Amino acid sequence: QVQLVESGGGLVQAGGSLRLSCAASGNIFSINAINAMGWYRQAPGKQRDLVAAITRGSTTEYADSVKGRFTISRDNAKNTVYLQMNSLKPEDTAVYYCDARLARGTLINDYWGQGTQVTVSS
Repeated sequence: QVQLVESGGGLVQAGGSLRLSCAASGNIFSINAINAMGWYRQAPGKQRDLVAAITRGSTTEYADSVKGRFTISRDNAKNTVYLQMNSLKPEDTAVYYCDARLARGTLINDYWGQGTQVTVSS
């Protein structure tokens, strides 16, 4: 119902910046049902954890490890969510996944992007 296309991953030195983008597409009904979008990351051998999320009303949530360094934003007209990543650290290295949460009444569904690799060198 919803397809997510990510871009912006790559290799960057510690202290550098990177901007991830995630564009959502699909039928109008599904797009309108998106309640929140977020970014998760998963390093090798670790769980997939929330990095940042933003609701349709622009309420934001961040993991403690990225507060003050990362900023999530939305462009509702373009159905796109961004993650501005500043002051990157080697421990930020992971595959970053975009998530769209759809809410239809009491039904909740999550759709995921393919993931984009972010590598921060020392």
